[in-house]
Amino acid sequence: MGDVFIRHIELLGYEKRFFPSQHYVYMFLVKWNDLSEKLVYRRFTEIYEFHKALKEMFPIESGDINMENRIIPHLPAPKWFDGQRSTQNRQGTLAEYCYALVNLPHKISRCLHVVNFFKVRPNDMNPVTDSQIKKPEVFLLPKDATKNSTDITGPIVLQTYRAIADYEKSSTSEMALRAGDMVDVVEKSESGMCSFLRRAPKGQSPPGHLEPMDGPDESEEQEPNYAGEQYVVQKSYTAVEEDELTLKEGDTIEVIHKLLDGWWVIRKDEATGYYPSMYLQKSGDVNTSMKSELRNRSAPPRRSTIRNAKSIHKQSRKQISQETYRRNSRKYIQSRRNMKGNFQNKANVIIEKNEREENKPKAQPAVPPRPSKDLILNRQGSEPDQGTQDPGNPAGCWPDGHSPVPIFIHQHSKPKVP
Repeated sequence: MGDVFIRHIELLGYEKRFFPSQHYVYMFLVKWNDLSEKLVYRRFTEIYEFHKALKEMFPIESGDINMENRIIPHLPAPKWFDGQRSTQNRQGTLAEYCYALVNLPHKISRCLHVVNFFKVRPNDMNPVTDSQIKKPEVFLLPKDATKNSTDITGPIVLQTYRAIADYEKSSTSEMALRAGDMVDVVEKSESGMCSFLRRAPKGQSPPGHLEPMDGPDESEEQEPNYAGEQYVVQKSYTAVEEDELTLKEGDTIEVIHKLLDGWWVIRKDEATGYYPSMYLQKSGDVNTSMKSELRNRSAPPRRSTIRNAKSIHKQSRKQISQETYRRNSRKYIQSRRNMKGNFQNKANVIIEKNEREENKPKAQPAVPPRPSKDLILNRQGSEPDQGTQDPGNPAGCWPDGHSPVPIFIHQHSKPKVP
């Protein structure tokens, strides 16, 4: 039993290879006691032979003498023909087997048989391939899908990148590189950080040190968006180059061009410049662990500042100058202000028009004039007796057409003389 032992074995998925003939290999991330992480590839037939030898080494723990004493996990035998479906469906069982294996008593989990089987082999670092045959297809296993084979991803054709300069890692999640190293990129974040596998242990690297083998990656970059997206600064940075900006944690800025080299062009008020994309978080997103992760991480080097960078591509980077960014940004801001001013003017005109309509005096209904006092008295004197009616004026109206105002007069009767 040696000093080296395995802390954890994680099943990442499987790979479909086409050389020398079509076959399948499982991908394992092996974490060792010295905190290193290595990626290894094993066929299932190899794993089953390893399992049978382990049972022979520990007959009591394998249950050969008494089944009640068995602690070594079960592993089904390979089928006569292992196709993609059986390879995929077996992943849940295989992940559980690896977990149980490293948690066995130390005399088993740390024995040389286990350690040697999961050590890195030469073909793990540089698999034998044929350039005339298509590249392997990778099927990754999501972390929460070990028991659900329907969640397995579709085939992924990995893109091969080459290191253009040496890089020393600045955090435990990163991986050191040497100029000329070949890696297969599994994931590339929006900020450009690359996660790679297969030709090197699993790790990350700033994008400035890597270039794709089939052509410059600038062709994948988006066009500038001068409308901008709001982001919040998660870590302060002091400008080193003239075309960079100095910002403090908590500042709100607008991103106008997302580049794949890890440096974005941002706008603060009317100033523009480069800023490390890993120090920015989209406005409204919440990630409390981001600040602690960035505490010890330095800004990635810009590709234009890397010394002894040797690209294999003749095509140079089509870089936009900061003067062009500023000029186009000012034009956009001015046009936005003009548009806002036009909308405001139209709104003011509508408000003024409504106010005039509200303040305009409304037409009042016509009221007939009140007859004068003299006219009323004259009419009283010429009013016909009660019970009689003027035949020429049956309605009892005045000559001007108005109805008379009824006036009631109490007439005292004269006393009779005896």
